[in-house]
Amino acid sequence: MTLKIAIFASGSGSNAENIVRSFLNDSKFEFPIIISNKEDAFIHERAKKINIPSFTFSREDFVKGEPILTFLKKYEIDCIVLAGFLLKVPEVLINAFPAKIINIHPALLPKYGGKGMYGHHVHETVAASGDTESGITIHYVNACYDEGNIIFQAKCPVLPTDTPDMIADKVHALEYEHFPRVIGELWGN
Repeated sequence: MTLKIAIFASGSGSNAENIVRSFLNDSKFEFPIIISNKEDAFIHERAKKINIPSFTFSREDFVKGEPILTFLKKYEIDCIVLAGFLLKVPEVLINAFPAKIINIHPALLPKYGGKGMYGHHVHETVAASGDTESGITIHYVNACYDEGNIIFQAKCPVLPTDTPDMIADKVHALEYEHFPRVIGELWGN
């Protein structure tokens, strides 16, 4: 049986593309749709390049949740992967997909999580903190930003001379290496 996974993304979509490409030769996984909350997000260009239809839903649709749930049911989606998705997932989706929605966060949760802590904001905060390490956290999604049960973490060193961009590069490398592998291990059985 093939597992149908929807990817939600708000930005450039590099993680989404990496995930899809990682499973091109794996018949256990299918990525029928990509959903965004931004019409002008570069994820739509990446989706064309990897031949996956992408759709944009409004913030209001995400607040309600029902229009998105109906759409996901139409495509018989089994699981959802958040890959740079910036809106809160509505409870109607969390309830419809228990333990079937995962997110990647560019820090070692519980540090540097929560509303407004995404992308460059996280890396700037890590650089300013004096922390000696950062990394990624892959976690289940619940009703609170970045508070779902942790599935996996990977660390990278942060040097006193590292800029936020240098930290971002290290974290991106961890994301590309580990996110597809964790998805495969989590849902590939």
